[in-house]
Amino acid sequence: MTITALVLVLISAFTHVGWNVLGKRDHPTAAFLLMATLLGCLCLSPSLLFFGRALAVFPAAVWMWLGVTGIFQALYYVALAGAYRTGDMSVVYPLARSVPVALVACANVLLGRRAQLSLVALAGIGLIIAGGFVLPLRRFSVQWRDYRQVATAFALLAAVGTAGYSLVDDHALRLLRAVPGLPVSPVAATLLYAFFEGLSSAVWLTLWIAWRSVRRAEVWDVARFHLGRAWLAGFFIYLGYTLVLVAMGFAANVSYVVAFRQISIPLGALVGVFALKEPRYRPKFAGVLIMFAGLVLVGIG
Repeated sequence: MTITALVLVLISAFTHVGWNVLGKRDHPTAAFLLMATLLGCLCLSPSLLFFGRALAVFPAAVWMWLGVTGIFQALYYVALAGAYRTGDMSVVYPLARSVPVALVACANVLLGRRAQLSLVALAGIGLIIAGGFVLPLRRFSVQWRDYRQVATAFALLAAVGTAGYSLVDDHALRLLRAVPGLPVSPVAATLLYAFFEGLSSAVWLTLWIAWRSVRRAEVWDVARFHLGRAWLAGFFIYLGYTLVLVAMGFAANVSYVVAFRQISIPLGALVGVFALKEPRYRPKFAGVLIMFAGLVLVGIG
């Protein structure tokens, strides 16, 4: 990874923790995240005015992948909201963020990109995963009851969503940047992509919420009482992930971006413990140290 990619991913990590704190503390529902998504899209809407001429050369395949990535993002948001309603951020966040590293790495191996992953980077990814599984333990002995929880299942489902949209976005953006005669810079094209990605996820979230009256009522509740926090969360969501999309253009393999982005894991765990006053089990802190070691390996790999 280049220095540019590292800086972009670090900023993204801090903003990611920020909107997760808002989602966990204030209103952990799909309705809150739908409002955040829509309001976040407004932050990116100026890209249509300045770079909209590039839409004419967007390949049909990119539009198709935008639909697919919206499904994965909606899955991620719905599962994450469920996990935060039923569990602690200091447990849910690390699990939801660490498992995608393994999933993306495995997918890249299956796609024939094994040569792009050094042994040092693979070792770092392994440590990140190991640290993520140490964090949920209440004591230094494996107790399956620490994992057999509704929040754990939701967190793993959110991880599937994260891995899915990361792989789809990497592929779609490579297609977009390879378009001959693209009339805007790769960064500008990425901003346009991020805007339509947000709209895609909002469409799928809306379909999920419209299915039940209880969820529809939650949207009205967010609009009345939590709109300011939803706007702030949306701003953090799209600032953070747009930076990740841009960083993908400065990395040889998306696995490096997804892996190093996991520096938000210890940050999120510490915020959960100290700011949200969640239980301070020793394995949580051990997991932070293990993952930090893994992040160092990924960074130098």
